[in-house]
Amino acid sequence: MERARFRYNVSICLAGILAFLGAIPVATVGFGHEDVPPYAYVLLLILLVPLAVAVWGWRAGTDADANGLRIRALISSRRIPWSDIALLGPRRRRVYAQLTDGRAIKLAAVSPADLPRLVAASGQQITEPVRDDAAPADDANPGPAEDGIPAENASGIPDRPASVSAEDQ
Repeated sequence: MERARFRYNVSICLAGILAFLGAIPVATVGFGHEDVPPYAYVLLLILLVPLAVAVWGWRAGTDADANGLRIRALISSRRIPWSDIALLGPRRRRVYAQLTDGRAIKLAAVSPADLPRLVAASGQQITEPVRDDAAPADDANPGPAEDGIPAENASGIPDRPASVSAEDQ
């Protein structure tokens, strides 16, 4: 199977680098004198913020292969095997993985349009969304909202997403 990489746009990294360069004059304002004032060293910490944004923009994302998902953040990553994932569900412009223990994890840099590529990397098939047209409506499950976005359950992901089931393994 192929490996799929999902990353944020490179412009985030470039914006962090540009902000770093723009912050240099502010961060070094006290170093042009013979006696360096104590606040000058504190101002150097300003450079850490755009540097962190640049590193996060370069590193953050989600990798998918036949073994599972790797979700990368600024300084950490998390590996989740497919056997621990109950379903993948879109919510607005994000995709969440609901784990078998009930927790929902946001997949960094994965949009609903990327779901077919994500599932192809897993070697599984997309199951049809659950349709309950014939089922009676109840108050506990209000169904889709008026704006077309599905109602959320307690885990923070939609009640009826277009899902990928781990049972197909």
